[in-house]
Amino acid sequence: MSADSDMEYSDNDGDDYDYYGGQDDCDMETIDRTKSDPEYFLFTCLKVEEVEKLLNESIELLSNSLQITPSLAKVALHAYQWNAQEIINKYKENANEVLVYSHVKPPMPAVQVGSSRSCCAVCAGTPPLQNYSALACGHYFCNDCWAMHFEVQIMQGVSNTIQCMAQQCEVRAPEDFVISHVPKPALRERYQQFMFKDHWLFRAWTREGARRVECQGCELLTCFSCGAAHHAPTDCATIRRWLTKCADDSETANYIRDWKCHGSEYYECSRYKEDPNLTNDNQHAQAREALKKYLHYYERWENHARSLKAETTDRGDLENQMDIAEKRRTTLLKDFLEFNTNSAPSSSK
Repeated sequence: MSADSDMEYSDNDGDDYDYYGGQDDCDMETIDRTKSDPEYFLFTCLKVEEVEKLLNESIELLSNSLQITPSLAKVALHAYQWNAQEIINKYKENANEVLVYSHVKPPMPAVQVGSSRSCCAVCAGTPPLQNYSALACGHYFCNDCWAMHFEVQIMQGVSNTIQCMAQQCEVRAPEDFVISHVPKPALRERYQQFMFKDHWLFRAWTREGARRVECQGCELLTCFSCGAAHHAPTDCATIRRWLTKCADDSETANYIRDWKCHGSEYYECSRYKEDPNLTNDNQHAQAREALKKYLHYYERWENHARSLKAETTDRGDLENQMDIAEKRRTTLLKDFLEFNTNSAPSSSK
């Protein structure tokens, strides 16, 4: 009886220990996280070399299948969300439709504007004929204007969607055409960096809303949709406008604008005409108040960003302390159960 009691007690102790320290708790935490966290989804972090390899494989596959240049393959892949097989299938059915949808060629037959090329339509200059270039649309411009156009677009962060300079022409410039017209090495390098980021940031994720991803290497939190810092619950378009507004410092100049730009009452003669000085003062006061409101929310946003950064550090320290305390509790519980098992008095038969 004593041996059986000791055996039963020992088995129960083992069950208790598995209950507190088993794998079931981890599985429950994972299941609960997938259900409770609205931003949770499966993702894989890739290194730059791995991304470049995937890019080159897709470009080479499409270029060899359709017999087009790698630059045009990049434009088509970007338009079709990097679905190379879909492009190949549609290209076999209707090649012209694929090229038009990708903005590689115009929907109508190419018309050469100013076929004599005696004068550039942008700068009105008359360079030699060999200094003119055109895309598939047939709109010829001098190389200097192309270079300036590309420089402005690249400085604004545009890369894969640079279009022709002609009005209402949506034909996009491929990479080799842009590189050949950009003389500055630093600008070419910046353009290629934008092209790389723009291509791979156009991911298969098409649902609305920001999704939080954490780099497995540096633990940086970013938005999966736009690649910027994590900004939930704000959508990507709103946070992009907000960051642009903070960077250009446009709000600080509103109070010195022409008073006519602040309203439309100045041209209605039938309305009551107030004293212009009072009107100007009132509008300037409103502009100053709007500036104060903007600065107020900007300071709050900046404070929240600093607070979030500090909270992340504090949370990491707290989680480490909790982990140490949990391991200590598990060790003490195990020692306690083993001590009770060894010191339990044996019952006499």
